[in-house]
Amino acid sequence: MNILFISSEIAGLIKTGGLADVAKALPCQLKQNGHQVRLVMPCYSLVKGAFDFPIIGTGCINEGSSEPMEYAVRQTFVGDEKVEVWLIDYRRYYERTSIYGDNNQAYGDNGERYAFLAAAALDAAYRLEFQPDIVHCNDWHAALAPMILRFKYGSNPFFDKTRSLITIHNGAFQGVFDRHQIRFLPEIASYYNDMIMQGSYINFLKCGVFFADKINTVSPGYAAELITYLGGHGMAKNFQDRAQDLCGIINGCDYSDWDPATDKHLKINYDINTMEEKVLGKYLLQRKLGLPMGDDPLYGMVARLTDQKGVGLLIPILDRFLQHKVQVVIEGTGDPNFERQMAELAARYPEKMRFEPKYDNALAHQIEAGSDFFLMPSIFEPCGLNQIYSLAYATLPIVRAVGGLKDTVTDYDANHEQGNGFMFYDPNPEELLSLLRRTLIFYLEDPAEMRRIKQNAMRTRFEWKDSCKLYEDLYAQALTKPKWW
Repeated sequence: MNILFISSEIAGLIKTGGLADVAKALPCQLKQNGHQVRLVMPCYSLVKGAFDFPIIGTGCINEGSSEPMEYAVRQTFVGDEKVEVWLIDYRRYYERTSIYGDNNQAYGDNGERYAFLAAAALDAAYRLEFQPDIVHCNDWHAALAPMILRFKYGSNPFFDKTRSLITIHNGAFQGVFDRHQIRFLPEIASYYNDMIMQGSYINFLKCGVFFADKINTVSPGYAAELITYLGGHGMAKNFQDRAQDLCGIINGCDYSDWDPATDKHLKINYDINTMEEKVLGKYLLQRKLGLPMGDDPLYGMVARLTDQKGVGLLIPILDRFLQHKVQVVIEGTGDPNFERQMAELAARYPEKMRFEPKYDNALAHQIEAGSDFFLMPSIFEPCGLNQIYSLAYATLPIVRAVGGLKDTVTDYDANHEQGNGFMFYDPNPEELLSLLRRTLIFYLEDPAEMRRIKQNAMRTRFEWKDSCKLYEDLYAQALTKPKWW
C-alpha cells in the first residue's frame, strides 16, 4: 500500500509526547513490511537543520484566490528504515519559538496552522504524484484531511481509491476553533453540520470522526471508554454513531530506543540475566541528582504535569509519603501551579525528592532505568508508553486501572503469578497513598518476590510488528469501504 501518514510531530525530528514516538515507529515498521510510506509534518524552525533540508516540490493552497498560500516541501528521513518525511515549509505558521504555544498558552491561530497542514499534505501528495491508498491522520491536528478529501478531491480520479483512517491518541484534545480560521479552504469553510460544528465554531476531531472511513484509538480499553458519556470527552454520541468503524490497537514499543541492554543513555546496561546491575544505575541517578546514594526505594515519574496524568491525585499525598524512607524523582513541565507545588515539595525534602521542570530525553531514560517503581496515576490514559518502557526496564509501574494502562499492566495483587505492576481504581488521593505504602512494604519485606515480578515485567513485550499487523488489517478494511464521498 501507499500510505500518507500525517502527524504534528515525529520522534527524531521533534517531540513533545507519545504521538511523536508512534509517528516514527509505526511508519518504520510499515516500511519494513514492504509498504510505501510518506510522513508529513510541519517544517518547524525548531527542527534542527530544517531549512537546510532539500526542497523536493512546491505547492499552493487557495490557488487562484486573492490570497494564495505558497509552500515548499522539504525532504528528510527518519529511523534505520529511512522513512521519507515531507516537511511543509510555510514560515508564517511554523517559524515559531515553540510547536503549539508559548508560556503554557496555545497559539491563537493553531486552527489555521493545522488546517493548513492537512490541506498541504493532500496537495503535496497530488503534486508529487504519490497516490495514497490510505491517508492516516493522527489526532485533531490532521483531522480535517478526510473532510478535505471528500469536498475538494471527491471528483479527482487521482484520489478515487484513497481511503482514510484517523487515530485518536488523546480524545480530550479536539481542536475547537472559530470557522474563520479555515477561511482559506473554501471547499469546506461553507459546510455546516451540527454534529461537528456549533454556531461559529468547528471541532476538528469531530470532523475526522465523522468523515474518516475507519477510526481507531491506541488501546481497546480506551476505545470502550470513548463510547461512554463518562469517558467520551463530550464526544460519546459521535463515537457511538461510528462504533462499527471504531477499534483499539495497543501501541508498540520501539525497543531499539527503549532497551536497557543497549540504551545509549545509560552508563550501566543490563538485561533479564544481569538485572542485579540495575541498582548501579540507581546509584548513578542518585549521584547525578544530588540525592543520598542508598537502597531506599526510588519512585520515578516522567510526565506532563496535568490533571490527566494524575498529578492532582499525587500532590495532596506526596508530603505524607515522603515522610517514609523513600525517594521520589519527577521530571516534567505543564501546569504552572503544579510546577510550583512540586518545586516547594522538593525544597522541603531535599534528601528525598528531586523535581526537574523540563523534558530531557537522556534523563527520562535514566529515570526509567534507575527507579524501582514508576508512577502513572492517570485520570485517563489512551495508551501510555512510559508504563511499557518501565516494564522493559524492570521498573514496576504503579498505575490507575484506565484505558491502555489496564490493557498493558497486570496487577500483582489481582494475579500473583503473572503480575508485573500495581494498580488502583478510584481516582482518589487516599487510595493512591495506600497503594504507594503497600509497594513500599513489599519492597522492604520481600526482595525475592520483587525480583520475580521484575522478571515478569521484562518478559512483557509490546512489539510494533504485532500492532502493525492490526493496522494493516484496518487499512484493508478501509479499502473495502464504498466511495461515499
